[in-house]
Amino acid sequence: MSFADSADALIEAGRILHDKGWVPATSGNFSMRLDGEEMAITVSGWHKGELTREGIMRADLSGNSLEESKKPSAETVLHCQLYRRFPDIGAILHTHSMNATLISRLYHNEVKLEDYELLKAFPGVTTHESTMTVPVLANDQDIPRLARHVDEYMDSHPPVHGYLIAGHGLYTWGRDLKQTMRHLEAFEFLFACELKLREVEKP
Repeated sequence: MSFADSADALIEAGRILHDKGWVPATSGNFSMRLDGEEMAITVSGWHKGELTREGIMRADLSGNSLEESKKPSAETVLHCQLYRRFPDIGAILHTHSMNATLISRLYHNEVKLEDYELLKAFPGVTTHESTMTVPVLANDQDIPRLARHVDEYMDSHPPVHGYLIAGHGLYTWGRDLKQTMRHLEAFEFLFACELKLREVEKP
């Protein structure tokens, strides 16, 4: 996909996700792989519900801006880590929804999603009799160090479709933007279910 088409797709995603309340203020960041060496990614500080092509830029997979006047998101290195590790990833979405933020504070180390039919929204899951683990990683303003922690987790655990940063939000990805949007919507529903269960099961 060309840069222009990728930018337009990310702009539309921003409007959809902002309308759902999943990227309040200027939070979140989105990207799409352009080729083996570049990505389109949101420019730092842009409101995701008000994106234009000026709010999307090109960067290399080391996180360097390829547009002199534009600065990528502070968390670009987290996108780079995923693109370098998984050559089949085509898009990454990072959101700051209330559900993701709350569940990342209530559950330490991991969230286990079990016996939900909607788990079949994720590749490789064929039955509700499944368990999906979503890691919860400690927040860190040192983004390269946080990216190393993500890599270390992935080195020593089974594959995941997303991860939470405590008190922060969710990262999820897929082969293209359409699949990534589906993963995000599924995670949001499942997190809402877990939070509601926690509420009704209180003694």
